[in-house]
Amino acid sequence: MFNKKLMTIPGIKKLIIKISILAVIQALSIIAEAWFLSRALVNAWMLKKVTASIYPMLFFFIAFIIRYLITRIENQITDNFSDKASNDLKRALLEKTFELGPQSVAKLGSGQIITIALEGIDQIKNYLNLIILKTLNLAIIPWIILVAVFFVNALSGLVLLLVFPIIIYFMIILGIAARKKSDQQYLNFSKMSNNFINTLRGLKTLKLFGLSKIYGKNIFRVSENYRKSTMEVLKIALLSTFTLDFMTTISIAIVAVILGVRLINGSVLLFPALFALITAPDYFLPLRDYGNDYHATLDGKNALDHLTSILNTTSPAAQKQLNNFNSWNQQSTLKADHLSFKYDKENNQGVKDVSFNLTGNLKVGIVGQSGSGKSTMLNLLGGWLQPEDKDNFKINGEKTDSLAQFAWQKHLSYIPQNPYLFSGTIAENIAFYTPNASKDDIKKAAESAGLSEFINSLKDGLDTIIGRGGRGVSGGQAQRIALARVLLDDKREIILLDEPTAHLDIETEYELKQTMLPIFKNHLVIFATHRLHWMNEMDYILVMENGKLVEQGKPKDLLKQSGKYRQLVDEIGGENNNA
Repeated sequence: MFNKKLMTIPGIKKLIIKISILAVIQALSIIAEAWFLSRALVNAWMLKKVTASIYPMLFFFIAFIIRYLITRIENQITDNFSDKASNDLKRALLEKTFELGPQSVAKLGSGQIITIALEGIDQIKNYLNLIILKTLNLAIIPWIILVAVFFVNALSGLVLLLVFPIIIYFMIILGIAARKKSDQQYLNFSKMSNNFINTLRGLKTLKLFGLSKIYGKNIFRVSENYRKSTMEVLKIALLSTFTLDFMTTISIAIVAVILGVRLINGSVLLFPALFALITAPDYFLPLRDYGNDYHATLDGKNALDHLTSILNTTSPAAQKQLNNFNSWNQQSTLKADHLSFKYDKENNQGVKDVSFNLTGNLKVGIVGQSGSGKSTMLNLLGGWLQPEDKDNFKINGEKTDSLAQFAWQKHLSYIPQNPYLFSGTIAENIAFYTPNASKDDIKKAAESAGLSEFINSLKDGLDTIIGRGGRGVSGGQAQRIALARVLLDDKREIILLDEPTAHLDIETEYELKQTMLPIFKNHLVIFATHRLHWMNEMDYILVMENGKLVEQGKPKDLLKQSGKYRQLVDEIGGENNNA
């Protein structure tokens, strides 16, 4: 249950020390409670004056208050730690996702990434909130109580000591079974998420080819597998809870019977018998808490394993860092020199021997048929793929082997085909990259992105909940929110766009186009698309075919030639290149 990966979280060792000290104090307060309550009850049984029980009861209430305060402090400390740790993990996941880039994220499964970001982080937070406190209480409190019981009544202490490992043994057996079922459940959940998201993305295409019903059955089958695995976990969870409660109740009953018999035959005094009986439930309480929360933390443990595997995924990393690049401006230059990349050594997918020069705030279009290498080029320029050879790039004359470095990527804004909107307000989604932005700045960015009419039509305006579980937005509105993110972070001078209007209808694309063009000013824009009407707005075009750069130049110059670009324009007869 206690994942070793927890020890890699910053600050956890200090937390363990604090909770351990508090657990010792809590155990001593439990002993004090039992001691003074037993003393007061003995005084009452012996018909002593009420004044004889005043001090024992006073000390009992003091011990009770200390125990209560210790519990509150423990919960507060673990709450604060889990909040900070989960926020740090979420930030690390977002940074890692950006480092890996679209290709690696797609390989890992975008559904899995989204599941971890939205569901997994909360599960990890709950796991951190429970596991450390429960584990340390189990490791410390029962044994201090056991020592006190042995000191007062050795036989009762022996019974408690012998029963404890028996309960642990049964819990281990059930825990192993529960863990296997939980692992299968989490795997089914990840598969369901990936399957569901991929189906949603291709829903229009599936409906077009009449395959939506087939994939509907596939979604039903996957979700049914997840339901069955969930029910299996719940069965074991209920069984283990019953077993734990039954065993602890029987153990306490055994202690009570033994003490009762010994009281009758006079082999034990009332005070030690009461003390042992009062402490017995608290002796088993940490074990019961641990067992009851075991299943609640399994999902968090699995989520932490998956998150750690993603964070440990090797990211593209430049060997030569850019030391002199501070910002992109009108005098900045980017040179690609014989740039090559292969996804797999067994095939030729990727790009090969690409060279070009870009200067200043250009609007650069990358065009070509599907599979020509457009997205690969964009991922190389974003630093999300590692080129094969060294010194492929020059930024302002400074050589580097890769653009996978913070000095370059902190100046990038990336807009994909389907920008992701998380569950939150419109304002929170716009401020995704700049969470500390003011409400006025967010409003200005939304207005510049053409969202004013949409926002004004909503009752709560920028505070309207959208995304998962909230109000849905259209594809065009989602792209406008992505544009507002770019506008809000004015420190990023380079915009990369990968087919941002591929799934929009012509009318929506035209409206979005009028919004996007002004945003392109004073930026280096690199725009990969198959919709050639955008190329009339570009200053420079890179034409890709089979992973090679077959043509490059200004749009008007390329149209005059009888080359690949002219061929692409002629082939797309249904698209108005003068739009």
